Amino acid sequence: MTNRSAHAPGPLHELLNSVLLLLVLGMFVSLLLLWAQAGGPAWGAPDATPTRPGRPAAGDAALPALFTPEVRHWEADIVRWAAAYDLDPRLVATVMQIESCGDPQAVSSAGARGLFQVMPYHFAADEDPQDPDTNARRGLGYLQRMLAQANGDVRLALAAYNGGPQRLTEPESAWPAETRRYVAWGWGIYQDAQAGRAQSATLEAWLKAGGRALCHQAQARLPLRPVE
Repeated sequence: MTNRSAHAPGPLHELLNSVLLLLVLGMFVSLLLLWAQAGGPAWGAPDATPTRPGRPAAGDAALPALFTPEVRHWEADIVRWAAAYDLDPRLVATVMQIESCGDPQAVSSAGARGLFQVMPYHFAADEDPQDPDTNARRGLGYLQRMLAQANGDVRLALAAYNGGPQRLTEPESAWPAETRRYVAWGWGIYQDAQAGRAQSATLEAWLKAGGRALCHQAQARLPLRPVE
């Protein structure tokens, strides 16, 4: 028979060790819960900057003040069009902002027309591309489809709006510079709009990069006070 060491733990000693371990684990879990309640990240919490579109909270203005007066001139129509195509009005306003700055007669060098800068081949022969409702129907209908195909990813939908459906399946590194700039402008402005900010650094940068001239052109065609 083998002799047991005098220092080998007995059953009582093992039980006490187990109780002590449970107490330590309990204290650790309690500290984690207190930390989470105090502002620490909780497992499963949503991303702080989701790419999915939202909707203005009840009681909030449909369009925050950050959009230029030329775009806010269309606010009632933007809300109506957004409801018709199940889109966030802030996203609709963002696209109008960087496409035409609210100029219904805008024509790009590539031939895109109207408030949402829709290419002529999207229209039927008897449609007026610069009619606001017609332009919204074609432009926002396309945006809605791209958003659905992108599984609600606003950045991808913006890329497809600018560069065509092929952008949905391309890696971002393959996007042309124009599309990357477009998504940077649009996503930055839309994030600020979602946050309800009165100003947007991204919108200001867009204005300085050439958007201000587009807005002056829109102001000249709309019943607004002069743009300063």
